[in-house]
Amino acid sequence: MTPVRLRLLLLLLLIVSGAGAASAQAGYVVLARHAEKSGPTDTASLTPVGRQRATDLAAVLASTRLDAIISTQYTRTRQTAAPIAAQMSITPTIVDGGGRVMAHAADVARTIDALASGSAVLVVGHSNTLGPIIAALGGPRLADLCDLEYSTLLVLERPAPDAPWRFIRARYGAPDPPGADQCHASDGSMRPGR
Repeated sequence: MTPVRLRLLLLLLLIVSGAGAASAQAGYVVLARHAEKSGPTDTASLTPVGRQRATDLAAVLASTRLDAIISTQYTRTRQTAAPIAAQMSITPTIVDGGGRVMAHAADVARTIDALASGSAVLVVGHSNTLGPIIAALGGPRLADLCDLEYSTLLVLERPAPDAPWRFIRARYGAPDPPGADQCHASDGSMRPGR
């Protein structure tokens, strides 16, 4: 999905959900995996392609209201969040991602739940944490992203405080390489052996 189409999609979500008045604002969570990294270590930085993707994320979300940004402590997630955080003058909240995935997902969900009703949040996570975070928030259960999937953007939108989440899957920035999603079976689940 092009940045323009994604911006229009996010804008449409806000209009449809009545985001004009504070009490009627829809809560939404935008989730993105960190951008392309320079290596397999915990201290890996973004590659030049990854830095461009982080800039693309900021461009896509430029006209979207954000009240909070959540990241893990890793360099690659903080660098992915940095352009949009600077653009919106938001200091990201760091939720430690060094332990068990399900515990991390629950911590992120608690952090989001502690925000005011109707808050808009960006979560920058990892290929194996985005699905569990969405599930911990009450959204659908999703498979992990594949190793080369970086362009995926996931959006949960809640039209009213007690309403169920609505889920949208989109793409932003440069396309992933051909076959980047080959770790998924045709039904979207993970293939055995991954």
